[in-house]
Amino acid sequence: MISFIPSSKLEKALKTLQGRLAEVSTGLANLSQAEQQYLNKCALISNVGASTRIENAVLTDVEIEWVDTTLSEDGTTTAFESKKAYLLDKLSSDRERSLEEVIGCRDVLHTIYEQAEELFPLTEMSLRGLHHDLLRHYPAANNYAGQYKKVENKVISTNHATGEQHTVLEPTSPGVMTDIAMQELINWYNSTLHEYHWPVLVAVEFIFRFLAIHPFQDGNGRLGRALFILALLQSKDSYLLTLTPYIAIDRHIEQHKATYYRVLHECSEGKFQTDPAQYRYEKLALFFLEMLNRAINDIELYRKRYGDLQKLSETALAVLNIFKASPERRLKIAEIEQGTTIPRRTIQYALKTLTDKQFIQKLGSGPGSRYQLVF
Repeated sequence: MISFIPSSKLEKALKTLQGRLAEVSTGLANLSQAEQQYLNKCALISNVGASTRIENAVLTDVEIEWVDTTLSEDGTTTAFESKKAYLLDKLSSDRERSLEEVIGCRDVLHTIYEQAEELFPLTEMSLRGLHHDLLRHYPAANNYAGQYKKVENKVISTNHATGEQHTVLEPTSPGVMTDIAMQELINWYNSTLHEYHWPVLVAVEFIFRFLAIHPFQDGNGRLGRALFILALLQSKDSYLLTLTPYIAIDRHIEQHKATYYRVLHECSEGKFQTDPAQYRYEKLALFFLEMLNRAINDIELYRKRYGDLQKLSETALAVLNIFKASPERRLKIAEIEQGTTIPRRTIQYALKTLTDKQFIQKLGSGPGSRYQLVF
């Protein structure tokens, strides 16, 4: 069982969500494989971008889509080290740490989307493996990736104007306390997920307790959000299994970042509790239900975008690919001409089509106007 009793308000919100899940799932029954892959890629890019930016990374979704496409050209998802220099050469100089975080998060989500069923029941070894993959491209983490923390990792907030500091989170101490807490959490998760009738609430409690323990030296926030997706995919709810690969919940958490951190703090007042029933989960559960509802709304937008993409002319696709090859650039018509043999008038028509369909955006007006890719 979960460690709290849902209020009537929360029960009502859960039933409303379940109705939406059923309705939207039914509408996705006949998706082609190509559209499934497109929708999953949209969710992947949005989740990776948002989850890493919540932790202060700086890559945009447009840049992450280009990175993902570049690394997937040979059909694998692990070609980063061989292409790292090329990727960094195309990005601005402040992107290296962010790129390493993005690739780690991408690797973890790929594993979760593709192997969720095999990862149940969850083990501490597989969880540590996910953490290792999250940080495997960040050299500074070589000594602690995949291992529980060995030193205290209190989360401290500093007011840079006054220099005043306060503790946002006081998690478990390293060593025995963390080991016991994680063992208890994993055992509870495995015994509860398929037995409790609201798996979303199991997912909420699971990631909150994980974050309250803060078992790793770094990467707890990114991994915790990934584990929420894993829990949905490991549930036996057919609607969640259908929709979760296509929802970018982290995109909406990023947009409500202040509320996210405030509600997390309200659950525990920033202190780990050995008794999980001492936490106040209600507001966090309602927050996640709202984020899920918002993410479900995105699916229709992704589907429309996929449909628009299929209708583009060969010329418009050629122009779009020029933008995708240089995701960080704002291009003038003259610069687009240099990359193709297409006549200027045809390029102008293609740009109008791509702008109208919101694949690119126009910046400025007149001869000095430029165009930039939109994710």
